Amino acid sequence: MTHKPNKLRKILADGGLAVGTAVHSWSPNIVEIAGHAGLDFIRIDGEHSWRRDFTAENLIRAAVIADICPVLRVDKGDPYLVRKALEIGAGAVLVPTINTAAECEAVVAAAKFPPRGMRGYCGDCFSADWGTAADKPWVSWSDTEPLIGVMIEHVDAMGHLDEILAVDGLDWVMFGAADYSMSIGLGGPQRYNDKVLEATDEVIAAANRAGVPLALPCEIENAQRYYKMGVQMFEILSDLLTLHETWVEQGKQVRALKKKNF
Repeated sequence: MTHKPNKLRKILADGGLAVGTAVHSWSPNIVEIAGHAGLDFIRIDGEHSWRRDFTAENLIRAAVIADICPVLRVDKGDPYLVRKALEIGAGAVLVPTINTAAECEAVVAAAKFPPRGMRGYCGDCFSADWGTAADKPWVSWSDTEPLIGVMIEHVDAMGHLDEILAVDGLDWVMFGAADYSMSIGLGGPQRYNDKVLEATDEVIAAANRAGVPLALPCEIENAQRYYKMGVQMFEILSDLLTLHETWVEQGKQVRALKKKNF
């Protein structure tokens, strides 16, 4: 994201509803299409896709072109990835599998300049217009506009929810039902298992108490329930799942023509 107000931050601060998706194909074209479709954010998945090259920069440039907030998910345990994500222009950063307040504090510290954090300074980057706007206003913008988020997705985090959500500088949180279901020994991504649904409700309630916006990957048929519970950010089907569902359905409809008499 370039040196301007964060569209997604404003929506959340105003109590609005943000709708986004995720891109797993790493196609800048998909990012632009999402923006032109009117979506508010797009999660670029750097956790399960191996992309530590210029590809992420190209996706973020596409997001700037199409006016959609790029959310870059990075691997846990590497604070330098948080800094790099912000330098290349991520409007939001997401770190997975945060289980304690100390782990959450480490994420925030990696994202903020001193004295709040430990982020190293360099203005020769996309978000500072390649050094042409890298003075105090950019430093202040960097500490206040990009959204810093973490994922709650393991059973070990459940006893620390209030402490995690109380960390100063945490802007949002996402619940990962699939990984949570794995962490309680279900042996697969059972997002609508009763125990997983109970945990989902518990995380939503904790986020509401803390006043921290919560994001949830969600099918359309479940959006109303979670919206009524206070969820502000909804991640609808990713690019790959959307293509799969659309192609399967349209393929069925065309093949069905053979069975009809005209």
